[in-house]
Amino acid sequence: MKTSMPLLSVARRAKALPYRRLAMLGMLATAIPALAWAQKHPGQAQLVREVAADTGKDPRALNALLDGAKRQQSIIDAISRPAEAKPWKDYRPIFVTQQRIVDGIAFYRAHRALIERTAHRYHVAPEYIVAIIGVETSYGRIVGKYKVLDALVTLGLYYPPRASYFRGELKTLLELPESHLAGPVATLTGSYAGAQGWGQFMPSSIRDYGVDADGDGHIDLQRSLPDILASVANYFAKHGWVEGGPVTVPARPDRAAKALAVKDSTPQWPLEQLQAWGYTPARALGPGRLASLQTLQGEQGTEYWITFQNFYVITRYNRSPLYALAVHQLAQAIAAGVKAKAAP
Repeated sequence: MKTSMPLLSVARRAKALPYRRLAMLGMLATAIPALAWAQKHPGQAQLVREVAADTGKDPRALNALLDGAKRQQSIIDAISRPAEAKPWKDYRPIFVTQQRIVDGIAFYRAHRALIERTAHRYHVAPEYIVAIIGVETSYGRIVGKYKVLDALVTLGLYYPPRASYFRGELKTLLELPESHLAGPVATLTGSYAGAQGWGQFMPSSIRDYGVDADGDGHIDLQRSLPDILASVANYFAKHGWVEGGPVTVPARPDRAAKALAVKDSTPQWPLEQLQAWGYTPARALGPGRLASLQTLQGEQGTEYWITFQNFYVITRYNRSPLYALAVHQLAQAIAAGVKAKAAP
């Protein structure tokens, strides 16, 4: 009886309330669960509003999709210790291995006609298309097991150091049309950073550089080799690949070589200027090329590399010069192996 009397009292009082006040209470009661539901992840409500405004997608469906995503500490742990933080002498053995070279040669030979046709169409060196896929996913064997949605929610909404970038990628993922995805958003898998497919494209790269090369109406970077190869080649082409141009050459500094503090791989000096400062390229190159210089710690000590526009293009895929040099050396080894096997 003690528990039922207050309930009866509340009911009697509710009957006495004016209709408008009852209506307002009803609206408040229904709004509270909605607000709680929309905020499972920090910033989710604002994100949903933006995507809905940009695309006309149903906010309830977007909220339901995001509610299914999970923050994963292992993703934050992984991005906190990237391979690119290693010195070159430790980074190179991860990606430029004899097995990866052998597999790259076999992959090139198995798909030679398609690879070279794609390279010709985009005016990109074919061995670099293959090397990107080799470094990224070992030719499609290791594409990542994280749910892409989990990765981008974790990094975009729970990882302040890179939240701006990854929130943008999450928003792009939610806005991509179905024709740009290998399946429903909730089922997509990839790297801990949310990259997908054999070439490990982020959502904005799928949007901007993905190609439906097989003409089936979908950009499928998981199962369509024509789409995969064309998308990587298109990425290089759109970032300014110079057909037939050099990528990088080792350099030998003289004793009086000028010390250079280089922040990135943007070509910024004429090659002749680097030579005047005491850096001699290992092979002769035509004059007038813009270049930069990378100083790396190799197995035998300090290495100096003069880099050009095509090296810079590779760093648009991954901004680390270590990554670009690994792609270059793998590409050169694959090209040499393909040529050797083709010789009579």
